[in-house]
Amino acid sequence: MANETVFKRYKGNPIVTAKAVPGANSIHNSAVVRFGKEFRGVFRIDGQDLNFRLHVGKSKDGINWEIDPQPLKMKSNDPDVKVDYNSYDPRLTQIGDTYYVTWCNSGDHGPQIGLGYTKDFKTFIQMENPLVTANRNCVIFPRKIHGKYAMLHRPSDRGHTPFGDIFYATSPDLTHWGCHRFVMAPCGGWQSTKIGPGPAPIETKEGWLLIYHGVWTSCNGYLYYAGGALLDKDKPWHVLYRTKDYLLAPCETYERVGDVPNVVFPASAIVDGDTYRLYYGCADTCISIAEAKISDIIKFIKTHSF
Repeated sequence: MANETVFKRYKGNPIVTAKAVPGANSIHNSAVVRFGKEFRGVFRIDGQDLNFRLHVGKSKDGINWEIDPQPLKMKSNDPDVKVDYNSYDPRLTQIGDTYYVTWCNSGDHGPQIGLGYTKDFKTFIQMENPLVTANRNCVIFPRKIHGKYAMLHRPSDRGHTPFGDIFYATSPDLTHWGCHRFVMAPCGGWQSTKIGPGPAPIETKEGWLLIYHGVWTSCNGYLYYAGGALLDKDKPWHVLYRTKDYLLAPCETYERVGDVPNVVFPASAIVDGDTYRLYYGCADTCISIAEAKISDIIKFIKTHSF
């Protein structure tokens, strides 16, 4: 195995490829959650027309997936609120019996964040887009903080965004978002160009555990890595620790070779006791998993921090 830290790659990687859905060019950067005794997911599928769409998937073990070949359809009471023709990089967060999905809802006006919810992964209700353009990454916290819903997001531009800081925002009703707070910015090495939030933060005794992506610009283009941070429980915009060394890097062939080479893109996670299973996109082409102990991740973050 290539240069691993506390995360160990699954020997059967990649677990999802374009073969899973007829007409797919690639399947990557997708979100999964536990659903009763099974698992459900919202998958990014780039079609052979190279438009990006969201599809629903199900699995009994979180490894072998059955993905609906038809794009996910969301109900909306407002014709101005819709799933745009390029929808990608979803995140999922469970709060109570409701599963919230955020994604990059990119249309004629550029990339913005879409927001919807489901209780059964059959019916999805689309809500107001929570943020103005341009924004590419957003994930909701798994519980209210000080009585308000909370999110992490990453403003961007309409192009390939050679910058990117993470911000925190809150809402009383999931519609009106504000009180934006700066969280952290790019900071040298593998995360010197831009960063963005990954899976929904996990609450631990040490603080909110956040896995995020960082980008380094080499003479040959962007390279994407995964790192980790611990955020204050009561003020999550306060960073307690943050990895100077990456947690996961594009080293394996399936991470280095693809539509966008050299990409590890952390998008979702399943927690089982002390085990953290990370689902990540590889080279904008397929999906893989890697596992680590939460205690080991926290130790690594604290001992490899700036």
